[in-house]
Amino acid sequence: MNGRITVEQRDDVQPVCPHCQNELRVVWQRGLSGMLGRRYVYFCPHCRKVLGISHRKGFWMG
Repeated sequence: MNGRITVEQRDDVQPVCPHCQNELRVVWQRGLSGMLGRRYVYFCPHCRKVLGISHRKGFWMG
């Protein structure tokens, strides 16, 4: 055993919002504008709390 964590595809379960505990069948996103690139904020459609923000990509990366 090499000690690595494996990733498993699971289509039979839904993730749960860590804030409101509702199942997430949809995750909302909204674009964030900045001088050097584009980012997105991802949030729960039930409680609208932030789940994460994408890493910044420079203007040359799209």
